[in-house]
Amino acid sequence: SPVVSTRLLFARALSTRAGSSSNILLRNDEKPTGITTLTLNNPEKYNILSSGMIDTLQNQLDNIATDSSIRVLVIGANGKAFSSGHDLKEIQSHQNIDETTELFKKCSRFMISLNKLPQPVIAKVQGVATAAGCQLVASCDLAIGSSDARFGVSGINIGLFCSTPAVALSRAVQRKQALHMLLTGELISAEKALSYGLLNDVVQPSSLESETLKLAQQIANKSSFGIQLGKQMFYEQLK
Repeated sequence: SPVVSTRLLFARALSTRAGSSSNILLRNDEKPTGITTLTLNNPEKYNILSSGMIDTLQNQLDNIATDSSIRVLVIGANGKAFSSGHDLKEIQSHQNIDETTELFKKCSRFMISLNKLPQPVIAKVQGVATAAGCQLVASCDLAIGSSDARFGVSGINIGLFCSTPAVALSRAVQRKQALHMLLTGELISAEKALSYGLLNDVVQPSSLESETLKLAQQIANKSSFGIQLGKQMFYEQLK
């Protein structure tokens, strides 16, 4: 439809202004259902959360937050990886610690925006989600994973500690489970992620799209006022 086409062009324009490829993030608005999908689309680089990707995602969230026609947001990805986290080459290119600090602040603002967004956010995880990519899954309100998906906070494997992802992870799963992931850096299966509480459901790869949209539609059919108020109250009482 003309409305959907306009939305997709708008998303690509935002990507271009962020200084990245115009196709690193795709947006699809299903107006009749009120479900919007953002798809990370940099599979060659495992959908890294580069500065440009984070800027583009933040611009989209800021736009979606003010659009009352959108009732549910789904975040998915193309390729083998959901997201491998930050771009280590980008971080290594920084001239000083201030640039790296600014990147992490930008990422934290984006993750917090997911909780503050009036609409519920569902992660649709088709592949590997590591480090800040795992943080993204943990920061979404709900998450459905393919049985092929894997999850990890693997910074420790290269002598680092995923301190920022640890915050969202420790709020999504129990303490000892979070520490096990953080201290070993091992990838866990989708089934284990489900048992930890990182996922709401695990489905076959062929059913991931339909099952995610089924959940999104179930929520979209409810009172938008009740959903928004309930989400806000839920996170307020966790503080």
